[in-house]
Amino acid sequence: MFDSSSRYADDRVHTNIFVTRDGRKIPYKQRRFVPAPGNVQTVGEVEILPVDRLDLVTYRALGDPLQFWRICDANGISNPFSQELRPGETLSVPGSPD
Repeated sequence: MFDSSSRYADDRVHTNIFVTRDGRKIPYKQRRFVPAPGNVQTVGEVEILPVDRLDLVTYRALGDPLQFWRICDANGISNPFSQELRPGETLSVPGSPD
């Protein structure tokens, strides 16, 4: 159902079953809570360049731009679409999610 690199893959977010009145079973993922930045193991930092976007930073740091959510988790970014990246600042790079 989800790509293996998704934050919703495997057991990272528990799957529940909703049973309708007529007995149909509908699987759904529980709400995912963003961990506190101090609870994410980090392995280093990446400096923001003048041309950077979050996907470019993530590619440079983790090798996969779709893993932006891991950079967000490690840095307490709850809305990646409103995050302003400032050149010269750094973002923490998370360790492996496993």
